Amino acid sequence: MREDRPVKQIPGVKLTPTPLSRPSRAEAEDAVRTLLAWAGDDPARSGLANTPKRVVEAYEERFSGYREDPAGELARTFEDVSGYRDMILLRDVRLESHCEHHIAPFTGVAHVAYLPDRRVVGLSKLARVVDIFSRRLQVQESLTAQIGETIQQSLAPLGVAVMIRAAHQCMTLRAVNQPDAVMETTHFTGVFAKDEAWRQRFLDSVRPRSGA
Repeated sequence: MREDRPVKQIPGVKLTPTPLSRPSRAEAEDAVRTLLAWAGDDPARSGLANTPKRVVEAYEERFSGYREDPAGELARTFEDVSGYRDMILLRDVRLESHCEHHIAPFTGVAHVAYLPDRRVVGLSKLARVVDIFSRRLQVQESLTAQIGETIQQSLAPLGVAVMIRAAHQCMTLRAVNQPDAVMETTHFTGVFAKDEAWRQRFLDSVRPRSGA
């Protein structure tokens, strides 16, 4: 298991959850049994006997981001980039997260770009930052800002741009019933926030591809 590392907080952007006393696995499984009984079923019947264990294991995987440090993924950087000073873009990073209101999944893609100053990082590390934050309960707006601000703080680039496009099951399965609705959020820092030309270049680069 990865070693937990402290992460500096950024005003207005919650990068790490407030530490809480974590219930035991047995307590978590008991909570699932309580919900099953509340729903009207018998948690002791054969078909549900192992459900609490499975649910807790699934939650442990889906919400593993609480136990990982996204900034730590960006700790190893490279300064010898042979004078490269253009935008670095990683697009179409698949993500699955869960909304904090109904714990309903939302799925989509993230596009992440930064304009390096002196340091660059391996592309897989950008994807890891997206994945770690995605494995926490939140709203898409916060997820977008968390990714952008963590990269800005860790790499100190000239600017960061993040866009997420995602479909939310709370829109597709609940009473609102909008199966084709897609939510789009952006977060910009540095030159992408201040310079319309850089911002537009990023937006043009992440337009949905033909047939997508």
